[in-house]
Amino acid sequence: MHDHLIRATAPGIRAFAAVTTNLVEEARRRHDCFPVATAALGRTMTGALLMAANLKTAERLTIRISGNGPLGEIVTDASPDGSVRGYVKNPFVDLPLNNGKLAVGQAVGSGHIYVTRFVGLKQPFTGSAALVSGEIAEDITQYLTVSEQTPSSVALGVLIAPDTTTLAAGGFFIQALPGAEEDALMKLEDNLRHIPPVSHMIHSGQDAKGILETVFSGLPTTVYDSLNLRFNCQCSRERVQSMLVSLGADEIKEMAAEGQAEVCCHFCNEKYQFDARELADISKQLEAK
Repeated sequence: MHDHLIRATAPGIRAFAAVTTNLVEEARRRHDCFPVATAALGRTMTGALLMAANLKTAERLTIRISGNGPLGEIVTDASPDGSVRGYVKNPFVDLPLNNGKLAVGQAVGSGHIYVTRFVGLKQPFTGSAALVSGEIAEDITQYLTVSEQTPSSVALGVLIAPDTTTLAAGGFFIQALPGAEEDALMKLEDNLRHIPPVSHMIHSGQDAKGILETVFSGLPTTVYDSLNLRFNCQCSRERVQSMLVSLGADEIKEMAAEGQAEVCCHFCNEKYQFDARELADISKQLEAK
């Protein structure tokens, strides 16, 4: 199943659901994550995509989970066009299972969630909230309640295979709109109490539309077009070279004397190498200015 996101509405309620198995697996592969790191990073990337689906075309958002657990920071960046990238500071964390489940909360620890919205030419806006569990979904829900005063429900899941690859990943995000009817909200709450974990739904073959139909069971529902999702980083050799230029001629000369320089992108782990000749050319260009 390809990665995708679908939006749907019921009376006074809107919701987004996403299947993100392939992009989470790509992140796992790029960063060589251990299972608990894959789960934490995958949940955060999925949450960012679900929240970004509410943005305008030119906007994007970053979620930063800053906990005191062994994973360190988790940073993801998502756009409403369905692209996302992300990394976890310490991807090689290995913890015992907690009641048969990956110990994501323990790996994240206590701390804060920060959400930054980039809104075109305006100044970025950052809101924050204390982490309530480190399980990511509950923390995003808490952020939306505390920082944005938006009654919401977020579910996120990543299912890992015995060989540590990603079996299934995805989530959903529900918001009650002003004037939502009490009967519809009660029915929704009852549905949420009885549905299986979202990763199990995806592993059993349900797509994003099927997830939303389960969430909105018994309610009149309108489902909108599907959006393809992908892991996509904006880094490039040209951007990395521009970053090197900003270091100044003297530092570039030192790199050239050492024979080469290697720059690694945090978000996608792509490595860019510059040999002595390329570095010398950059240094000459700087001196000529």
